Amino acid sequence: MSEELILEHANSHATDFLVYTGQFCGYCTAAKRLLNSKNLSFTEISFDEQPDLRKPVVEATGHRTVPVILDIRGEQPVFIGGFDQLQPYLRQSR
Repeated sequence: MSEELILEHANSHATDFLVYTGQFCGYCTAAKRLLNSKNLSFTEISFDEQPDLRKPVVEATGHRTVPVILDIRGEQPVFIGGFDQLQPYLRQSR
């Protein structure tokens, strides 16, 4: 169920990244700014607006904090991690 939910979100959005966020999250804001600065599109899904999503996303990724970032440009979503992992990921995937 958990991984299927992420696949459903990934397949239903024609953007580069999927970013699960929380309100008042500085790292979420920083991640969105970084993606925008690289002209990469993203879909934001807020755990505050959809709290029932948090548990399945944590189960699927093992990542308990926000943001939870996935690269959905390929055939399968690639779990990146949070903001700290996004920066090196973008450098290596040029």
